[in-house]
Amino acid sequence: QVQLVESGGGLVQAGGSLRLSCQASGSIFSINAVGWYRQAPGKQRELVAAITSGGMTNYADSVKGRFTISRDNAKKTVYLQMNSLKPEDTAVYYCNADILGWSSKNYWGQGTQVTVSS
Repeated sequence: QVQLVESGGGLVQAGGSLRLSCQASGSIFSINAVGWYRQAPGKQRELVAAITSGGMTNYADSVKGRFTISRDNAKKTVYLQMNSLKPEDTAVYYCNADILGWSSKNYWGQGTQVTVSS
């Protein structure tokens, strides 16, 4: 059973930093593309950052220059370094990954809350 578990969320002041982690476990041969999404109450879930198996990254315009996505394949973990946080970054952040086990499937984590106070 493959699982994704996010961690690292919390309450921070505007301008502060957090590092989110998404760790995969289970029967995994490889982790392909991974994305961090976020969803604020009453809003649509949006893609924040993504990273391919080859390390290519993409970011939402709203977080460019502030957030950095990275991965450690040996640890089966993807990170989202969040700097210069703004109140509008407040949301539940979800990890999404395409994982090859016995077959290729897409998985979601349960999310971690990030709250940025002004």
